[in-house]
Amino acid sequence: MRSSLLQSRWPWLLAAAALVLLLLSSWVQVRIGGDWDLRPRGGVEDIETLAERGELNVLFLLIDTLRAERMGIYGYSRDTSPALDRVARHGVRFQWNLAQASWTKASMASLWSGLYPRRTGITTYDSVIPEAALLPAEVLRDAGFQTVGLWRNGWVSPTFGFGQGFELYQRPMGRSLPPEVKRANPTLSSKATDQALIEAGLEFVRVNGDRPWFLYLHMMDLHEYIYDAESSLFGTDHGDLYDNAVRFTDRTVEILLEGLADLGQIDKTIVIIASDHGEAFGERGLEGHARGVYRETTEVPLLISFPFRLDPGIVVEARSQNVDIWPTVLDLLGIPFVDDLDGRSRRPEILAAARGEPSPEPESVAIADLDRNWPQREGEPDPIVAVVEGRHRYVPATREPGREDVLFDRHADPRELRDLSDVHPEVLERLRGIADAYEESPPTWGEPPTREISELQLNLLRALGYKIE
Repeated sequence: MRSSLLQSRWPWLLAAAALVLLLLSSWVQVRIGGDWDLRPRGGVEDIETLAERGELNVLFLLIDTLRAERMGIYGYSRDTSPALDRVARHGVRFQWNLAQASWTKASMASLWSGLYPRRTGITTYDSVIPEAALLPAEVLRDAGFQTVGLWRNGWVSPTFGFGQGFELYQRPMGRSLPPEVKRANPTLSSKATDQALIEAGLEFVRVNGDRPWFLYLHMMDLHEYIYDAESSLFGTDHGDLYDNAVRFTDRTVEILLEGLADLGQIDKTIVIIASDHGEAFGERGLEGHARGVYRETTEVPLLISFPFRLDPGIVVEARSQNVDIWPTVLDLLGIPFVDDLDGRSRRPEILAAARGEPSPEPESVAIADLDRNWPQREGEPDPIVAVVEGRHRYVPATREPGREDVLFDRHADPRELRDLSDVHPEVLERLRGIADAYEESPPTWGEPPTREISELQLNLLRALGYKIE
């Protein structure tokens, strides 16, 4: 079925591929000027009847390495994210959203599949999503959407199986960095910014926007701490540079949304904004990500903007996870997904929050999982599994001497730095049992295939800051 669908669409594929390749090899200016928030007002009934609208598009914007609490809408004191905050104020914000891993490939495999890392089996640097997996792009393609993915992070390349279901899936070719960006980022290894990504996406919409489309854009400027003079507002230490990069990325998002408005698409597009993991700044001796499953690297934003404006916006206080994203979006669209997922649709919680009612669903347990040997070519798995339930987070001991299992309570200790396991020993034991049971979960599609990665590809991934040995 997949091959017949692909063959029936080959003229569009060739045309689109030629268009994007031409675009990405040159500098194409897209006229920006639309006010993206001049949408009709909507309410509960509009959310309930989204599936009855036949002309909807889906934009999935993944901002790599965006930590929720470094955004104004999540309580940050600095004005790092005015455009993203505006999206949240007139859309849906999930207040407590958990990424399933603290590095991109494992996290994105869970996000796309709705399955925890142990059940995807995608936990190491060379593992590959098998063809047996059914991913949202395949579901949307079969439902009649044009499917295009543009990415700048090598961990989500087709090499690792992430291109499934996309009729066009490419990494934009970069142009020379603007001089002001070079001056602000003298050690930058990348030759491009997300601007090329955004322009390519907008040009696709301009040419093909007469039919429903699904567009996935994976942004990387924040991961690489890119900023310019205009966004350099907060200082020069590690955390300050990150905040500057958040502000830089926020402006890029605004350009994208304004471009959609300018093309007449904003009022018929569902926009989902998410992240694969956060970033640590030495809170417990850890910097960066891919090293732990504490709140710094796993608490990430999740925003949904509808084709209409909500006044006021909706805040879902119940715990959510990245594995919930596609069950929720497809449910809103009235498109069936697969059963037996770890994620679930949060449409009931969205509707309840819109009505001012309590959540209709019980508080769920959420999992974040990291194999600390993921970058090793040899060696036994070294998993660490965090269990989050309501106000509590359980994190097992590492192999480092003197470390023990810990329990945090974000109500009593918002930064989750004090071990409160002696205060709630029964909670510690119960969550430890959940972690132990989860570790026995077999991969849903069997043991995933692996792929030999060339030294050139490994060096490209190492350039992102990952130490693959």
